[in-house]
Parts: sequence; C-alpha cells; structure tokens
Amino acid sequence: MNRYQMHNRLVTRRHFFGQSGFSIGAIALAALSGRLDLANGYTKTSGQPMDKLPSTQAARFIAAQRPATAKRVIYIHLAGSPPQHETFDFKPELAKWDGQDAPDSFLKGKTFAFIKGVPKMLGPRYPFAQHGESGTWVSDRFPHLAKHVDKMLVVKSMTTDQFNHAPAQLMTLTGQARFGYPSIGSWITYGLGSANQNLPGFVVLLSGGQLPSAGKNAWGSGFLPSVYQGVQCRTTGDPVLYLSDPNGMDRLTRRRSLDALKQLNEIQYRQIGDPETISRIEQFELAYRMQINAPEIMDIGRESRETLEKYGATPGDSSFANNCLLARRLVENDVRFVNLFDWGWDIHGTGPGDDLMNKFPEKCKQTDQPIAALLDDLSQRGLLDETLIVWSGEFGRTAMNEARGGSKFLGRDHHPDCFSIWLAGGGIKGGVSYGSTDDFAYKVVDNPVTPHDLQATILYALGIDPKRFSYPNQGLDARLIGPTDDARVLDQWLT
Repeated sequence: MNRYQMHNRLVTRRHFFGQSGFSIGAIALAALSGRLDLANGYTKTSGQPMDKLPSTQAARFIAAQRPATAKRVIYIHLAGSPPQHETFDFKPELAKWDGQDAPDSFLKGKTFAFIKGVPKMLGPRYPFAQHGESGTWVSDRFPHLAKHVDKMLVVKSMTTDQFNHAPAQLMTLTGQARFGYPSIGSWITYGLGSANQNLPGFVVLLSGGQLPSAGKNAWGSGFLPSVYQGVQCRTTGDPVLYLSDPNGMDRLTRRRSLDALKQLNEIQYRQIGDPETISRIEQFELAYRMQINAPEIMDIGRESRETLEKYGATPGDSSFANNCLLARRLVENDVRFVNLFDWGWDIHGTGPGDDLMNKFPEKCKQTDQPIAALLDDLSQRGLLDETLIVWSGEFGRTAMNEARGGSKFLGRDHHPDCFSIWLAGGGIKGGVSYGSTDDFAYKVVDNPVTPHDLQATILYALGIDPKRFSYPNQGLDARLIGPTDDARVLDQWLT
C-alpha cells in the first residue's frame, strides 16, 4: 500500500469510528468473546446499557415485550421451491380443470418466467389425506411428515413480489431482493451472539449438489461485520476447508503463529481502524478452537445404528439426511442458527430431471424421512420446545402446466402470489393451518403473509423486537424487515 492509499484509508468513516472509544469491530469481538450481554443490552464489564452508547457504535439489540419462546433456529430452505399443489394445499377443484385452457383472469396482466401463450391447467398429481387430530391435509409424498402435523403450523398464504429464484431467495432470507444485505442467520447471531464459543453461531449445510441461485449471499453478513456470516460446513473431510493444521505443524506451533498474527493484525487495526481486522482476529481464534470441537460434533459416525437408520443417514455421505442429523447435533451444542439448503426443487417439467412425476417424488423421498426424524429426535431430547424449525421455498408454482418448448413432461412455472410453508417447535402452535388460497392455489384469499411478516415473527419468537432491532448502515438504522413498518408480528402463531 503506497502513501496515498494509506492516506485515503485513514480518512474514511470506518477510521473515524474505529478510533472512537468503542468501535463496531470491538463490539463484534466482545460479543463473541463474552464481554457483551447482547440479550440483556448491557456490557458485562461495565453494566452500561447499550442504548446509552452512540448509535453508530452500539449493538442495537432490543428485547421484545414478551419472553422468547425459542433459543435457536433450524431453517430448511428448499431451493427452487416445491409446488404447493403437491405438498400442503389440497385443491380438489383444480383436478376438475386438468387439461383445460387457463382462464383469461389467470393470464391478464401477469408475467411468467417461462409460460407462453395460453397454458393448460394442471391438476394435483398426487392424492391428499387428512392426518393427526388437527386433520391437516398432506400429500401422500410425505408419509413420515404426516405423522407430525400436530406439531406443525402450516401457512398456506405466503406471498412475495419476486418471481425469479435469486431475488426471491434473497427476499426470503435477507429481507431485500438485492445483494449486499445480511441474512436472517447473520442478524440473529449478531443480536443474540453464540452460546458456544467453540463453534460458529451460524452454520450452513448444503445438499443437492448445487448452491442456491442466490449463492453464498443467501448466508452472507452483508453490511454486518463478517464475523456474523454463515460458516459453510462439509459432511466429508474437514468440516471447514483448511481447518486442520498443515503437515509438520503441531498445536503449540499453531498457537504461536496465531499469537504473532494477532499482534500484527492489532498493529494494523491501531493504524487503520478497519473493524474487519478485528473480525479477522476472531475468525482465526474461532478456527483454532474449532479444531478440537468441530470434528467430534460433525462426526455422525458417533451416533447409534438405530439413529442413523431413523434419519436414513450414512456417515461420509453428502446428503440431506446427514445434514438433518448434523443439525440436531449442532443445536444440542448451542449453535444459534443452522441453515439447511437443499437444491433440486425447481419443478419446471422440461425433462425427467425437473418434472412432477420423476424428480419431485425423488426430492420428497430424500427429505421426508430425515425431517420427520429430526422433529422426533428434537422432541425426545427436550429440544423442540426451544428450537424453531422453518420449512420453506422462495415462492410458489403455477396452477398451469409450463410445457416449455412443447415439453410433454409435467411441471409448474414460478408463481409469487401464493405458496405454502410450515413451522414447528420454538413456541409455535401445532396442528394449525393459517391462511387460505382460492380453489386453484393461485391467489391468497385470507391472511396473506409476506417474507417480512415471517422474518418479524421469527425475531419475535427469539425475544427480539423486529421494529427496533437495527444496525447503522449508510446513515440509516437498517433492519431485517426493511425501512417501513409494514411487517407484522404474527403472535397468534405462538403459544
């Protein structure tokens, strides 16, 4: 770096705030090392209320008006989005329209990702039945999950304003349809910190062989300090790349090298004041602590044969089943937020690799048993009451067959107007269906729920006031739920 580059860095806002008594980066490090009690809004060393710190420096955790019902979250995101018509929104009337031209009212003023001309209506391809004491309707593609409906709150009236995958995933997971905003896992870890100092507060597990369309931005920290971004872990080899020491380096040598690196980074921080330098120090230290704890926790081979069979998990595989079992092991070790991404739910019907009769039942079979096992396992261990489970895609699917390019395979195009999700545990009322759609699962007719409503309710369940929980960014107090107060806390979902 030449003298002019150094000068430019020294006059930035970051430098100014970095030289102030209590910098953002220092808060990030203090929170992770236990010097801040963000959940109660005080510094543990001084007892000074966080609200009395300057707004550009304070961790803006604001407690909700009622006690938290959840301590942690497992968020299952089905990348590509499953069709509501073949999952949880039973529409027998749609079956009567199968093969007929779509009504003009379905097409007028609508923009589709791929449908052209006048498409044919597509009836549900799988039978539904009612389950549990609640009588919740579930497709026969989910025989294991159907046994747990009395633990689940099924939301049939989700709606979004995004109909392409990447922006819709970002809207669902970051509250904005643009890159550069923190994911919900980052917000929650920023607000509540990590309960286990030897593991990341936010862990990401992938299956399906591909990243979600939004890429790593789906679990990025955006404008929050990078120490809050999701840590992608693997199910084979090192849980995190390069976690093991290089050949020829023992633990003592590693400790000495990190101490030397820390001193160099601290010198740089004193000279430049970049809070990311503090984050870098903590990330190195966390990796050092993880070397002892992470390999053991990520080793599902330590589970009994009965447990492995229950999940359908196989040690050493990269699978959704393994990831569900890992999610249980992580939350029982106090990881705050676990994000499971499963690729392969983009059911367009262009061929057997993305159609309703081949790919869709395959994806259901891969996920049904493991999720049911996760719910059962958490319940038996007394963890479900304080662990919120979310099952969601990013939008819905059309009531019409896409038939792209004249394809004879059955599939549904992107549809933002309505889709189904479910939640369980963490104080969620079980055996409840919320909201409703028309006879074709094409429009919401009762109790619409937006991504911001869902995000606000998740924060609220964790004891955070979503409207007052913010972080200073570019002169604004930025929030997960966006700048307006349209987001609603759906406290009727909670016990």
